[in-house]
Amino acid sequence: MFDSITPQLLFGQVLLGLINGSFYAMLSMGLAIIFGLMNVVNFAHGAQYMLGAFVTWLLLTHLGVPYWGALVVAPVVVAMFGMLMERLLLRRLQNLDHLYGLLATYAMALIVEGLVSRQYGSTGLPYDNPMPSGISLGFMFLPYYRAWVVVFSLVVCVGTWLVIEHTRLGAYLRAANERPQIVEAFGINVPRMITLTYGFGVGLAALSGVLAAPIYQVSPSMGSSVLIVVFAVVVIGGMGSIAGAVASGYMLGVIEGLTKVFYPSAANVVIFLFMIVALFLRPSGLFAGRSEATR
Repeated sequence: MFDSITPQLLFGQVLLGLINGSFYAMLSMGLAIIFGLMNVVNFAHGAQYMLGAFVTWLLLTHLGVPYWGALVVAPVVVAMFGMLMERLLLRRLQNLDHLYGLLATYAMALIVEGLVSRQYGSTGLPYDNPMPSGISLGFMFLPYYRAWVVVFSLVVCVGTWLVIEHTRLGAYLRAANERPQIVEAFGINVPRMITLTYGFGVGLAALSGVLAAPIYQVSPSMGSSVLIVVFAVVVIGGMGSIAGAVASGYMLGVIEGLTKVFYPSAANVVIFLFMIVALFLRPSGLFAGRSEATR
């Protein structure tokens, strides 16, 4: 069986795994930020990812805004929608059980997907590749756009982690979750910080949608199909662990890609099997530090 595995197939699936891992990492990081700093299980994350792709498609189709402009505009537009959602809905549920926030964001996801599906249909909408060419590496052909997705997402993930973990702003964000009264004593508007934090997490989901639009067809269900996988990635990395979300996202993307080579029938469930094993070995998450494990 392994004799039929060529270098082109192997490295091609590794590249596909890195691309999927890029989306898993960015989406998981957004979820980890929202949960770790706000204690909100954001089930609308998949719909916000889909909105990023749809806004990108709308900007090109109706306003003539190219991909490179949408890379900036679409995340900002969806992040503003997210901040409005936090102000009008999630803030009212702040002191209630986490289940209320989960149900509220899930209901919002269903509403958003339903409205988009009714307006534009359930079939996928194509988006042209902004970097259609590529380069031959001898053992495989590397499309420029797919390489761009992997590199750009890695830069965004590492940059976000550095800001959250190694800057004064990140320290304020973490303190606002655990000791909001102390942070307010320094003259910082904690409710506004929470709103901006949620908007940033939503913006990361929308940015992932912009990156995904030229690779996958833009459809209302594109977010719901990836959301469960992303939650599994967050659980494996450690709830609220940003570094764990990023590391798990790329790792599981590659594992999923390699599984398609060696045992294709298990490719759709390998991440969940890995999650079960990880929960047995370390329920707090494979990459969770002491602070996440004891939270």
